Amino acid sequence: MTTPSSKAQGSGVPAPAPDAAPAPDAAPAPDTADAPATAPAPDAPDTADTPDAAPSRRRWLILAVASAAQFLAVLDMIAVNIAFPAIGADFRSASTAELSWVLNAYTIVLAALLVPAGRLADAIGGRRSFLTGIALFGLASLACGAAPGLGTLIVARVVQGVAAAVLVPTSLSLALPAFPPRERATAVGVWTAVSAVAASSGPVAGGLLAASDWRWIFLVNPPVVLLAWVAGLRLLPRTGPVRGARRRLDPLGTLLVLLGTGSLTTACVEAADWGYGAPTTLGFLAAGLVLGALAVAHVRRHPDPVVDPALFRTRAFTAAALGLLSYFLAYASALLAATLLSTEVWGWSPADAGVAVTPWPLTVLVVSMLSGRIVRALGERTAAIVGGLCFAAGPLWWLLLAGGDGARYAVEFMPGLVLTGLGAGLYQPVMFAAAGLLPARQLSLGSGVLMMSRQGGSALGVAALVVIIGGAARPGLDALRAGWVFTAVTAALAAAAGAALRTRVRTDPGEMRSGPGEDHGSGTDPVRHH
Repeated sequence: MTTPSSKAQGSGVPAPAPDAAPAPDAAPAPDTADAPATAPAPDAPDTADTPDAAPSRRRWLILAVASAAQFLAVLDMIAVNIAFPAIGADFRSASTAELSWVLNAYTIVLAALLVPAGRLADAIGGRRSFLTGIALFGLASLACGAAPGLGTLIVARVVQGVAAAVLVPTSLSLALPAFPPRERATAVGVWTAVSAVAASSGPVAGGLLAASDWRWIFLVNPPVVLLAWVAGLRLLPRTGPVRGARRRLDPLGTLLVLLGTGSLTTACVEAADWGYGAPTTLGFLAAGLVLGALAVAHVRRHPDPVVDPALFRTRAFTAAALGLLSYFLAYASALLAATLLSTEVWGWSPADAGVAVTPWPLTVLVVSMLSGRIVRALGERTAAIVGGLCFAAGPLWWLLLAGGDGARYAVEFMPGLVLTGLGAGLYQPVMFAAAGLLPARQLSLGSGVLMMSRQGGSALGVAALVVIIGGAARPGLDALRAGWVFTAVTAALAAAAGAALRTRVRTDPGEMRSGPGEDHGSGTDPVRHH
């Protein structure tokens, strides 16, 4: 049976996240039927009201506000995971299964609501959605910190998950259009780096705060939320529903997506405790698959569905969604395997294990900050392929060299951490940037779909590793080696998805490539002229 920390790591730690980047100096090429995200769709609001019109001098401040929301969403997930024993000490009458919902309620609700929340943000405007989400996150944090009992704490965590589901896709959709295409790789690299900082500092912050009182993990959020809300009110561009294109409600589609995603995520997150062959696990899994099939059939017929199938007619976007799913399968399983190696095989303390894994997020942080220059030099497709292969090389290094005592950590283990960090810093920015290829009216929805790939892949990655190691709480080195094979294969599949990106080529010396794109049925790549 996995530990609560294991489940939380795999159930959605956003890990070093996205950097996206169309290549320099040119906007993404238009989609088959939609205008590029860098310009308003034909029926979009006036330029003054669109994110693309954000004043150039304010774009970095807009990114800072968006990144603050991402930081909070990631930090709260990891810090609470570290504080799990301290929370259990306060609620001694609760079982471990009941306590686990302090972690899992947030993860499951976040995953289930990402797509509907993205659709809602596109319908009512990203700014309004963001400000509502950040305020709700602050209020829920206060409720968590003041919770008199376990039930109240779990309910407050559910509300936090709802708020995070609104914030995460909306923050990316607000930040991307504020930058010209040539700067988007750098912008999303910064956004990714913020996630890396949150992921790497979460255990330290959680441990320090929990040493005083676990409630401080939640009570430190409201001052940051207040600053982000005030800054967002002043800086974020005003956006609203697309003029002349009244969106129909799709309550049935929203319900199907919500219940289907929630059922699948619950099955993945709880399977380690319930048992992988248990009737409850299989029931949730079957329900999720049936509801997912019904959701697909529904959106194909509805005139204005919660998820527009036209999103997936953009090959680069489809490749990004599938690539991120494969990548986070690899990421979550690799992170959990690295933790189990150091704690269960080598016998290191959790604190020592946390320090041992630090080269991974630090490498992501450095590479993410440089990703704009790297992507401009290599191109989107090459950066994605190299990133996926570098990540695959990490577990292969461990497979060949890692020993059973950790005595040669610097040679046997640390280089693999650096390779996975390098891969993460290159891969995620390019693939998350695919949201920027969508028209402005679908940016939040597209971001939500990509975040859904992240959450689903993370949950499935941990579940897969637990199955591979036979559900053992203290797996041996041979079991972990089988897990590393799985990690390398899924990372290689992510690299293959990156190969599906097409980078536009110049037809004259003054024209720059435009970023991830695709053929539109003509047999040749359309070219964007200046």
